[in-house]
Amino acid sequence: MKLYAAAALLCLSHVAESFVPPSTAVSVVSTLSSTVEPLAETKTDIDEQKKQKRQQLKEALLGRIGSPSSNKFVSDPLLVDPMTKEPLGISVKGPILGSTNAGVRLTLKSASDSERVFEGRSDAYINLLEPISDYAEEKTSVANSPILSSLLTLTPPPVRSLLANVSSNSDLEYIPMRDLFTSPSVSYAYERGWRQGFAAAGFPGADEEFDMAREYFAPVIDKKRRSGEENVVVDMSCATGLFTRRFTKSGEYGRVIACDYSDSMLTEARRRIRVDSDIALSNTKLDLVRCDVAKIPFKSDSIDAFHAGAAMHCWPEIEESLKEIYRVLAPGGRYFASTFLGTYFQNVANLEKSSNGGNDVEQSMQAFQYFPTVDGLRDLLLDAGFDGDKVDIEVIGAACVIIRCEK
Repeated sequence: MKLYAAAALLCLSHVAESFVPPSTAVSVVSTLSSTVEPLAETKTDIDEQKKQKRQQLKEALLGRIGSPSSNKFVSDPLLVDPMTKEPLGISVKGPILGSTNAGVRLTLKSASDSERVFEGRSDAYINLLEPISDYAEEKTSVANSPILSSLLTLTPPPVRSLLANVSSNSDLEYIPMRDLFTSPSVSYAYERGWRQGFAAAGFPGADEEFDMAREYFAPVIDKKRRSGEENVVVDMSCATGLFTRRFTKSGEYGRVIACDYSDSMLTEARRRIRVDSDIALSNTKLDLVRCDVAKIPFKSDSIDAFHAGAAMHCWPEIEESLKEIYRVLAPGGRYFASTFLGTYFQNVANLEKSSNGGNDVEQSMQAFQYFPTVDGLRDLLLDAGFDGDKVDIEVIGAACVIIRCEK
């Protein structure tokens, strides 16, 4: 792991409080602990070894951010405020010595607005969905109510929105295609049969789908590798980390950023990552970020490869989401996605319509995005900014759509 010198370092005690990136500090500790010489027998030598180790850890944590700054505002090279797109200064507080299972608390502050503060943990995820000051907003999302979210999961799609939105609790917001996946029961079931059921639509399976994405990303990644630059892949709507883990374990990517709207999905993803011994041995930087795909918290022109597996049909603001993906892709960057044609959900769509007096349901209240045709999907991608000759859409089986786009 490449380490960069950091200027003006403060003395570091067993509790560190300095600027670091939103990456897992555990990997830094593990890597450095394998390189530090065995401690000497005398107390003086032991104290000196501890001092040197703390200094190395301090420099390593700072170095993972990227280019050290001459002032005290240190930002991640990719992460920004999802609304203002301003850089985020990152600070850490917590133990960096001792148990490698201990995470650190992260605080991220906007460069231009000190009131826009985000937080997270290195052993969980970074919450860039909303700043701390917005947690107590009057309108509460079902995403923040695991019990209600789980109950709504068991109801038919048309009834979900009625229960959540046409109720005595007018302060409760429920968007079916988004909040379905905030349920802990869905997170638990996702890799225990739910995702495997997509085979009925023609999905080739996680391993083959991953190989397709890796093959499409390869020219971009190889070019970055030859130039000596770090490459970055984003796994948007990562769910339980089904593809995140594959990207990380492949060893082909310098940094993997897994994103999802759902707290329960990210929690399950982190649990699976934690018990995967191959990931523990990987040198790939891995970050989990909670965010909205319609407000992606990355710098413009910064992402080499962007993946979204079986996800687009669950994005309420599909037009804005695709525009955001185009914005964050670097020139020549590639987008690989899989989703469903609307025909696969025809019975659900018919039930929604009949439950609404024969009228079409408002898009935000649909169970899913119903993409009627390949041409319709292509138009969405062109409207987002992609050139027609750099958009390829393939249909596999009955309703599995594979999308490949280059910026």
